[in-house]
Amino acid sequence: MATIRILLVEDQTLMRQGLKTILDLEPGLKVVGEAGDGEMGVRLALELRPDIILMDVQLPGQSGVEATAAIGAAWPEAKVIILTTFDRDDYVFQGIRAGALGYLLKDTPADTLIETIRRVHAGEVFIQPQIASRALRELAQPQTNPLTPLSEREREVLVLLAQGSSNREIADRLVITEGTVKTHVSNILAKLQAENRTQAANIARRYGLGQE
Repeated sequence: MATIRILLVEDQTLMRQGLKTILDLEPGLKVVGEAGDGEMGVRLALELRPDIILMDVQLPGQSGVEATAAIGAAWPEAKVIILTTFDRDDYVFQGIRAGALGYLLKDTPADTLIETIRRVHAGEVFIQPQIASRALRELAQPQTNPLTPLSEREREVLVLLAQGSSNREIADRLVITEGTVKTHVSNILAKLQAENRTQAANIARRYGLGQE
């Protein structure tokens, strides 16, 4: 039986070390990489291409949900399990919408964690029973494209933003002032309900904008 290669993305060192110890002691599982923030998690995921990524939600800088979405945009086959102390609806739904295939709380027994890793690796989706019914109800709701409210100019700005352009570069490209670009970016963040440029860029790529 092939070994399941795992990447841990967790900012708490003691938690990360504890998970590594548990997983490395289990036959057929091996931790091949560790990251303490979302950006590093994305880099290692795309570099190592692990079989499973265990992803915390609250991370310094890029959140676990944003990192999950970024990984999925660049590598759709990635298998991410969200592992967190939070069972709030918004974290659950955001994680699933970002592409996570599993959702576990950090107080989950080790045997349940290991079983979930094996099931997700085998192609299943697993959410703990106490939150699964809420998630299913949410996912059953019709989804609207968040880009719909954007004007044509805001879409042009968002495309360049998603490609990594600075405000000055966007201004030069669209032949508008940098101040106008800042206004457009503020409007884009508000309409997408995004906290920052990185989150807006991830949303854009998820819906087909900003692809190189």
